[in-house]
Amino acid sequence: MARVVNPRAPVLLPLLALLSLVLVPGARAQQGALAPWLQARAREHAAWAEDSNRVNSGPMGLWREWASSEPMLPGFVPPTSLAPLIRAVEAGVVNINVMKTVHPLRGPTRAASGSGFILTPDGLVVTNNHVVARENEAASEILVRLSDGREFQAEVVGRDASTDVALLRLLGKGVGGLPAVYLGDSDRMEVGDWVVAIGNPFGLDHSVSHGMISAKERVIGVGPFDDFIQTDALINPGNSGGPLFNMRGEVVGVNTAIISEGQGIGFAVPINMVKDLLPNLRKNGQLQKGWLGVVIDEQPQVGTRAAVVTRVYPTSPAAQAGIRPGDQVVRVNGKQVDSFQQLLRKVAIMAPGSEAKLTLLRDGVSQEVLVKLSARPAQEVLAAMNSPGNLGELGLVLRDVTPEVAAPMGLEPYAGVLVSGVLPRSPAASAGLRTGDVVMEVNRRKVKDVAAVRSALEKGAGASVLLRVQRGDVQQYVALKY
Repeated sequence: MARVVNPRAPVLLPLLALLSLVLVPGARAQQGALAPWLQARAREHAAWAEDSNRVNSGPMGLWREWASSEPMLPGFVPPTSLAPLIRAVEAGVVNINVMKTVHPLRGPTRAASGSGFILTPDGLVVTNNHVVARENEAASEILVRLSDGREFQAEVVGRDASTDVALLRLLGKGVGGLPAVYLGDSDRMEVGDWVVAIGNPFGLDHSVSHGMISAKERVIGVGPFDDFIQTDALINPGNSGGPLFNMRGEVVGVNTAIISEGQGIGFAVPINMVKDLLPNLRKNGQLQKGWLGVVIDEQPQVGTRAAVVTRVYPTSPAAQAGIRPGDQVVRVNGKQVDSFQQLLRKVAIMAPGSEAKLTLLRDGVSQEVLVKLSARPAQEVLAAMNSPGNLGELGLVLRDVTPEVAAPMGLEPYAGVLVSGVLPRSPAASAGLRTGDVVMEVNRRKVKDVAAVRSALEKGAGASVLLRVQRGDVQQYVALKY
């Protein structure tokens, strides 16, 4: 005789089996703690499975089907066709053909192709730096083709290898009223969000692929500003520079890189980074790095890291804004900062002279400061600022004129102190002092080394200092106010 079973019994078997494991003699020590919990879960599961308005079972209870018209996952709307989205945005995607003169007598030949998107109706186009530059050389001719077949020559407005972003300008008649795209907010994108990539892979113009965000803030070793969106939307050679769209039809990334050994692993520059960079490229033609003038230490916190200031360079933008050691930088222009790398990316891609609003935590109290960024000093100047010869209050970096230093410069050893660096916007910079000057006297006292300069400054009074400086064959007095 066939055994009669409840057709919904298979739903309960896993939990009942686990419950039996808890109740066997060898597990009696755990019975009191786990049995009530397992029994409660089994009752809940049985009640959920018996709700015929929500669930249907397949033959013999082999599977479950969602019978109700209500969504199984609240807030989740399954996608249907992407055709309306693609029709709405594809006109803003362009193909880019790069021409390079291989032989002067043969004229330009096509060297590479890529993708891009129209940023403004008057013809600004965004693409990758590596699309328009090969081996650190700019292309000799750039041709941009729109989806309607029109073709324009283009020039490079600005480009940067460290972020792999380039800004082009279309040239010629008919540039105007172009189908520009809209930019989105890449910070709001989450892992699992749907995205669409449109580009020119292998010369197959306006090819579409779709997928999702696989990860964010990927560091792949390309440069100091690594902060890539990872996606499984297919990206191939020729997609470089093309847009990555969200489901609102907004550009959230610039497709940039792939892993050659893998499939479904592509990377895009977040559009928020591009937004910060574009004014810099348009104004300066390249990345002029903004400088805050702090040393940051990452300190672990629950679930994140903290960017804590450990040092503020004298006369730096941070010093002038009142930032102190111990301050934690939590936001830049309203955007969250959780690490040194995030702070570096957000500040360095802003042009010198830009104003940045920093949100700080000082002794647990939040406050905002406005900082006007300056140009990042040369690396040797930054290194010198950490040397014993750094006079931060004056903005001078000094060095003893040892015999080794004096010989190549034609100076007398210890007959003064060499200026090896001048900090931007410092009293020394305002007074016109330059690297290579030799300080002979401080407040009418002769000096032969950095220690003598410090001693003369300590004996001085007031908010000014008088220096006698030799520049070449000329000596002059310079007054510094600080």
